[in-house]
Amino acid sequence: MLKCLLVVATKKIYMKKYLLYIICCIFFSAIIISCNNNVGEKKETFADSLNRKWWKEAVVYQIYPRSFKDSDGDGVGDLKGIISKLDYIKSLGVTAVWLNPIYSSPNDDNGYDVSDYRNIMKDFGTMDDFNALLKGMHDRGIKLVMDIVVNHSSDEHEWFKQSRSSRTSPYRDYYHWWNAERGKPPYRYSLFDVNHDAWKYDSVTNAYYLHYFSRKQPDLNWENPTLRQEIYAMMRYWADKGVDGFRLDAFQFAAKDTTWPVLPPDLKTDFVKYYAMGDGLHDYLKEMNKEVFSKYDVMSVAEGAGKTLEDAHNLVDEERHELGMAYPFDAVDLAKYPSTPGGEQYSILKFKEIFSKLDSAFAEKGWLSVFLSNHDQSRLVTRFGNDAPEFRDPSAKMLITFLMSMRGTPYYYNGDELGMTNIRFDKIEDYRDVATLNEYQYQKTHSGDLAEFIKRKAFESRDNGRTPFQWDTTTNAGFSSGTPWIKVNPNYAAINAAAQDKDANSVLNYFRKMVQLRKDNLALVYGKYTLLDKDNPAVYAYTREFNGKKFLVLLNFTAKDATVKTGIDISKAKLLINNYSTASANGSLKPYEAVVYEL
Repeated sequence: MLKCLLVVATKKIYMKKYLLYIICCIFFSAIIISCNNNVGEKKETFADSLNRKWWKEAVVYQIYPRSFKDSDGDGVGDLKGIISKLDYIKSLGVTAVWLNPIYSSPNDDNGYDVSDYRNIMKDFGTMDDFNALLKGMHDRGIKLVMDIVVNHSSDEHEWFKQSRSSRTSPYRDYYHWWNAERGKPPYRYSLFDVNHDAWKYDSVTNAYYLHYFSRKQPDLNWENPTLRQEIYAMMRYWADKGVDGFRLDAFQFAAKDTTWPVLPPDLKTDFVKYYAMGDGLHDYLKEMNKEVFSKYDVMSVAEGAGKTLEDAHNLVDEERHELGMAYPFDAVDLAKYPSTPGGEQYSILKFKEIFSKLDSAFAEKGWLSVFLSNHDQSRLVTRFGNDAPEFRDPSAKMLITFLMSMRGTPYYYNGDELGMTNIRFDKIEDYRDVATLNEYQYQKTHSGDLAEFIKRKAFESRDNGRTPFQWDTTTNAGFSSGTPWIKVNPNYAAINAAAQDKDANSVLNYFRKMVQLRKDNLALVYGKYTLLDKDNPAVYAYTREFNGKKFLVLLNFTAKDATVKTGIDISKAKLLINNYSTASANGSLKPYEAVVYEL
């Protein structure tokens, strides 16, 4: 009997211990779950404080369709060509593609003269091709940003055909007209016109129409509310298809002073001062935001950012409900002709000053683009680096490091990830760009120095950035089996994607590594920027700091050895990336050396 009682008592003790164990497990599990929930709440709050957006964290890759890849042998790149290279685009690590215009167009300005905003240029394919392209990008986790050209249309757009048909046409006020009986309109400078005159006489209604760009690109009248609604409906058409963003071409010029006052003589040399950010522009953007952007999770950016930092900031201050991102030209315009041997044709001090000011302006509110090249510029490495054979690779990698380590959304133009260079045409017959061709005729008519003009264009013409993408060493660099619409750069045998893909130390593979480094570290996206060694004329040095992580970026922008004084001890720093086989030490940097440390 006693033995039985002892057994029961022992079992009760074990039962109590077991129950106590279970209770403890439940208690501590509850604490862990609570902690995890709190962490989740903190993360959410942390993200909210950053106001994280996909387009802020994006790496944007710009594709010039005409020059990217030709699928049918007609010498013109097309949508099927892009589709065939989607895996290459994904391999870059980029998360968004900005596609230059693909709409129906007579092609006076390579698609920036749109004749039908809801259709595809025949050279590029069909709407079915576009739908396949969009699906192919989305399947690979890549967003698509469309180029919207609504400062002007083509003169072959139905709106303009109707507008010029009669002074009483309901489409008359879709454009800017000046009736000839009033005399000649006050002079306006045209960027592309063969006579630099933005007013073109049209005999059908005895009137002049306005064109800031070519004669075949009449400017739209944004004061007309009916026109504006047509444009918003068109934008919603593409957003409903699943397009992820819009880049507004030349939109800072859309608002005009239609009292047409006489402008000062410096209009030709400083047209942005007189053309940009006209009265009403912010109202148009607010209306566009209400009608389009606010209804979709889209990226929105306009070409140009006005005349001042205040202009740029006002475009993207979220409380104003206009654009998501500014696209300022302050830095991209620094590298000008003539370039000097060694590639040092611009002031590094000025370069640092511009980017530091831009960063400070957007540190608290708004967001900006970080770029140095696009379809309107000659090649990145030629302008801001050094395309001499011994310096092309390191300077191209240095520029990649810069663009991928600054606050803001980086944009990279197709081919720059290979270090493609200017082709440097030496005769006018090789050019295709309407701006270059018309300016040549202007210089010829006005007894300009044509030899000097050709030398200048070899450095700065847009066609330098529009030569076909260099895929491999086959005929026409693998771009087309036919005759390309513009000549291929002869250096494609040495500079091409196929060769660089196999070379671990290539510019292409460095680009991939730097993109991944940015994606892995939010500090390189949102982190605080601090300029170091401000007065150093050769080296751009700065830190990026965020949430307990700190990175040091050192960039030698010259073809000579340089030194830098940061005041930071890097003896225990972790080397994350370097564009040479070994990183320099003791504050010294090799020509065009780029180094990123984690401190």
